[in-house]
Amino acid sequence: MNTLQLKIPPPVYLLAFAGMMWLLDAQLPLWQWLAAPWNKLGLVLIVLALVVDFWSLGLFFRAHTTFNPIHPERTRELVTDGSYRYTRNPMYLGMLIILSGWGIYLGSLGPFLLLPLFVLTLTVQQIIPEEKMLAEKFGERYRAYTKRVPRWL
Repeated sequence: MNTLQLKIPPPVYLLAFAGMMWLLDAQLPLWQWLAAPWNKLGLVLIVLALVVDFWSLGLFFRAHTTFNPIHPERTRELVTDGSYRYTRNPMYLGMLIILSGWGIYLGSLGPFLLLPLFVLTLTVQQIIPEEKMLAEKFGERYRAYTKRVPRWL
């Protein structure tokens, strides 16, 4: 495990990438493809993503297990229902959708260039280490879950 894996909370990555998207849009705007008022559709996407994130978070509370992404080893229960039936990482997918909504709101193409980097960063720094710990903790039950439910979508 590299020194930053599981050290930076995922919302920090979200905010950092949102800031980089804003800077890219402001300093190097590429093809302004969506003007007001249509860019406000990005806000709708952000709200929908937040609903999914909070719903997914609530499933952890209902299962009486930790939602702390910095300490996945403290997980007591494997959550596989609700949004977790469709993706193993609905909260991280929600963050990607939030950034997509932010990109739509900004209205230019440039910010979207950072989305693949966000996916790669979160996958390497957070998801893969989480998956290793969950596989150790829950064994075959977790491996079976990973075979039927995709990591992202």
